[in-house]
This record gives sequence, structure tokens and C-alpha cells, in this order.
Amino acid sequence: MRGLMADETVAYLPDLRRCAGTRALLLSAAAQDAPPNPPYLGQWVTLRLAQGRFRGDVQASASEPLPFIDRAFDLILLRHALEPASLSLDEIIRVLAPGGMLVLTGINPLSGWTPWWLWHTRGSDSHATSPMQLAVRLRRAELQIERVQRVGRALPVPSNGQADAPALLGGGYVLVARKQGPMNVPTRLRPKPVTPPVRAGLAPGARRNSVS
Repeated sequence: MRGLMADETVAYLPDLRRCAGTRALLLSAAAQDAPPNPPYLGQWVTLRLAQGRFRGDVQASASEPLPFIDRAFDLILLRHALEPASLSLDEIIRVLAPGGMLVLTGINPLSGWTPWWLWHTRGSDSHATSPMQLAVRLRRAELQIERVQRVGRALPVPSNGQADAPALLGGGYVLVARKQGPMNVPTRLRPKPVTPPVRAGLAPGARRNSVS
């Protein structure tokens, strides 16, 4: 699994490098996951999903709405975070800013990894969703799908020095989408012209009349 996630990272790093903005959210099902190094955006919030709860920078229940305002993040990176059934894709879309990028990774259910994955997730409410199904849902929510890519080995076994199978048969996927609308751009304040003070004094040689 660590090897698969490493292959996913190699696949999506070029997308992160071209993402503009200041705030990013990493939401991962891996206990030791961390934002990419170097961080391509200025401020990262890291949440780890385990047993129906978020841990990390925020402690909260995953079954409740995300504790962020609408359009809070210019980039959202989900690393196998949709497989636990508690996380809502609608909440992810809500906190993604217009023009922001969504990067999703997961196990492809139409791959040789499915028996292994079902065995390791038995007894839980986890489920694997096809990236094509996710793409349909995202398009309905007015996100533009930029690409869907299969990554990783065809089977969850060591290569033993043999050549890897084509990535077309990989057990994982990377989906990159962008929310429609203008990107968040810091507001630049225009300087307001300052009117010079009016001199209210008397002209030279004039005298002020006093009223008794």
C-alpha cells in the first residue's frame, strides 16, 4: 500500500506545482501522511481520517459537516479518504474555492487489488468507488475533470525484479478536477486620492470684521 501511495504522489505532483492559491487541505486515511515537501501552497490544514473521526489540525466527527467556511481552500488533496463511508463528497465541494483544484486518489474497484482490499476492509463500512463514477458526480456539481489516471502495480505483490505491468492496469487512480468559477485572488486596494486641505485663512491685506 505504501508503494501504491508513492506512485500516486509521483503522478499528482505536477498538478500541485501548477496550483495557485494560499490555502490547501490534505485529508488522508493514512496515519502518517503529510503535505508534499516542499509545500506548494502557503498554508496547509492536515486531517487524518480514522474510525469515523478527523484527527490532526482539527478534531471532529467525520459524519458532521466539515468545520470550515464555504470556499475556504484553493487546493484539496484527498488520499484514499472517500473509501470510508463517513466522508461526504458534497462537503468537499462546498469548501473548495471557485477555480480551486481537487486531487483524489483511491483503490480502483475494477482492478486486481479488489480481493486484497476487500479482505483487509472486511467488517467495516469502507467501499471503493470507480473513478468514472466519481467523475460523473463531480461534473454534476459543476467541476471540470482535467484527467483520470491509473497508477501503481496491477497486483498488490512485490515485483521480484520483474518489469512492472502497464499503468493502465494499476490498482490505484488519480483524479484531478477543477471547480468552475474565478479563482480566489487577493483584493488589491486602490489608493484613494487625497484632496489637499483648503486654506481658510484671509487673503494678504484683508482684515477680519468683528461683530460686537
